[in-house]
Formats: sequence, structure tokens, C-alpha cells
Amino acid sequence: MERTVITNGLVFDGSGTPPAPGEVIIDGDRVLATRAGWSGGHPGELVIDATGCTVMPGMIESHAHLTFPSAVGHIDPSFNPPLDVSFFHHIEGMAAELARAERNALILLDAGFTSAYSAGSLLPMPTEVILRDKIKAGAVPGPRMRAASMERDNHPQRPDGHTEPDWQGPDACAAFVREQAGMGFDAVKFLLSNDDVFVPGGSHITQYTAEEASAAGEQARESGVWLNCHAQSAESVKIAVRAGFRSIYHCTYADSEALDLLESVKDQVFVSPAPGIIYANVHEGAEFGMDRAVAERIGSVAALEGMAEVYPEIRKRGIRALPGGDYGFPNNPIGRNARDLELFVDLLGYSPLEVLTAATRLGGQLMGMGGELGMLAPGYLADVLVVAGNPAADVRILQDAGNIRYIIQGGRYHKRPDGPAGTADGTPASTSR
Repeated sequence: MERTVITNGLVFDGSGTPPAPGEVIIDGDRVLATRAGWSGGHPGELVIDATGCTVMPGMIESHAHLTFPSAVGHIDPSFNPPLDVSFFHHIEGMAAELARAERNALILLDAGFTSAYSAGSLLPMPTEVILRDKIKAGAVPGPRMRAASMERDNHPQRPDGHTEPDWQGPDACAAFVREQAGMGFDAVKFLLSNDDVFVPGGSHITQYTAEEASAAGEQARESGVWLNCHAQSAESVKIAVRAGFRSIYHCTYADSEALDLLESVKDQVFVSPAPGIIYANVHEGAEFGMDRAVAERIGSVAALEGMAEVYPEIRKRGIRALPGGDYGFPNNPIGRNARDLELFVDLLGYSPLEVLTAATRLGGQLMGMGGELGMLAPGYLADVLVVAGNPAADVRILQDAGNIRYIIQGGRYHKRPDGPAGTADGTPASTSR
């Protein structure tokens, strides 16, 4: 992108300070500068008029599932556990899986998410590795990615019905990490706790021993990958922290000891509650057979209550909690991801500024790019949204893609008023020199 000034709007720079009148200057793929106030003339520079808008960093999804089948405009009720999992009976192979992931990546980028940290692939295929690399090469549009492996549970009977020998134990867990690292994944996913969706009371069942998790952690450090985990039970959270897991999902029933452990490593660990799917199960699933009785049976009602109790304490302790997660189900499709920001405010006790900061600056840290992603500051990648209105006053405006006037990713226009999403770098019609 040639040198461009975005002016006449409010600027939220990702630091946590309220939006204020200001300008953002982009040169190439980076932010050159931000400055307070509106300076007027800009000879020799391209100007984007952001009157009535807020300029902010691109959002970062902390718990992406781009291989899940349902997205806005593409609902697939065959992946709706526990009511329907017939999806797994019509897998067509890598080409079809990659095509769906590419579709989902575009939908997520169109929703204003310019980066995504994966919380696990649906199938044991390197789909996300290929997708990540194609996005990086500019071959397909989508958020820059950190790819994650399939989700490893600790039951030797695999989903296709066969029994895997030597599946349990420390050596087996380390071998899984080595294998997934060798396939090119950035992170490896473990289901440290079970889930009520799979078995009654499953969210309170811890599936791995401390020795197994520690072996995975040691191998991850040796192989140069991160570890992610599904952890709802208090014991699973404790095991995750002690083994060096980096991104811990849910933490729904964390007790005081688990919270103390999380706080002790709050500069190394991230948590993502993923309230979107739980809220959708409780309040928005009837169309797909997920009524109140089913929501209670699969633990969603209790989980929503658990999150509402645990996350204000996580917030108080300064543990980094990020919005997003588990989008890709029929009642919670990919493309609605910004709804998690509203749930953080309404259910979990965060302020709009706190959750905006989590979705930008903290997201950049989660991606391992804290010095160049998630803020509007000199030297940072030019991932920029121009949003009608002020999301710090009402985060709900981010749920309407129509409110996102510009999406700029790495200094290239993905969306602009005079062209459809996915357009290449160029001069927007609403600019002047």
C-alpha cells in the first residue's frame, strides 16, 4: 500500500485506552505512525475519510475451527453433536476438506478477523497446514493462521471404530506431539478433560495423567510447537498449567487452586472460555433440536453458569482471557465470531474496552507476534478495520459486517467501499489526495 492516511475518525490503537480523534498512517505493509487529532492537509498522500467511524486493529480469533462445517450461509446440521454426527460418514477427502476450510477462512476474514489461532482440526489431515501456507502465499484470502492438529483424546478406540494399540501413556503422548510437529502444525491439541457432550458428567472427568501431560509438554518444547487443550475440570486445568500448555480452553470449573496456578503463569498462558457455543446451546438451538432439556443434559446450562462465576475472577487476577471459539456448529456458525465480544461484556463481566483489547493486542500476543500484531503502532503490521460507529460504546456493531467499511490486512485492501471483499490493493473511491 502506498503511503495512506486514515483521518477524521476515532482511533482505537489496541492499547486499552478509549478511542479518540486521531490519524493512522500506513506505508507498505506496516503502520508508519499514529497521531492524535486531525491534521488537515495531506499533500502527496492517499487519504481515507473515516468520518463517523472508528479505526482499529483487525480482530484476532483465539479459538478457531476453520475445518468445522457450518458457516454463515452454509449451515450443515450433520455436525451437531450429540444429536447428529453423520457428517463423519460422508468425508470426501482432502480436496473437499480444504475447499471448505478455504471457504470458512474467507468468511472469517470478511467478518473482520485478520488473524486466527487454531484450537484444533476436525480430522487427522494436514488441512490447516496447507490452508495456512496458501493464505501466507497470497493464493487464497483468509486470516493469517497458527495451525493446530486434530484434537487428541485419550481413548484407544478411535472415531472410525478401530482400536489404536499403545495409545495411552507418556511415550504415546510424546509420540503424538512429534508426529503432529512433523506434519507442520504450529500447535498440538489435547482433550485433557472429557465433555458432557460425549458422556454424562464428562466435563468433570480428567482424561490424562500428570505424567502423560508432562511428557507431551517436554516433547512440545523439544519439537518447537505449542500445546493447546480442552480443559473444563479443575484438575485438567492444573495438569495443563504444570505441563506447560500455552492455550487452555474453557476452564469452566476451575477451583481456587487452579486459578492460583493460572495466575502464577499469567505472562505465559492464555485462556479462552468460548461462551458462544454454550450460549447458543442454551438459547439458540431449538431449530436444530437443541432445546432446553438437551442443553441441560449436555451440560451447557451448568457450563454457562460456571463461566459466569469463574471469569470475573480470571479478569480480576489479570489472567489473559480472549474472546472467540467453537464457531462452526449449525447454531453457532463461523462468521458470527464477533458475538463473543458481546458475551464477554454481558455474561463474564468485562468492559467493552477490555474485550476489544483482548481481541486485538492480546490476540497478537497469542499468535506469538506481540511486537508486530494487534495494535496500531509504528512498525506493526497494517491490519486495520474502519468501522462505522464506536465499538467501545457498543461492541455489538462488530457483528454486522456491513458496519466494517474497510478491511486492510498487511497493507492490502480486502474490503473497501468501492469493491467487494477480496479486492487487491488499490485506491478506494472514497479517498482523495
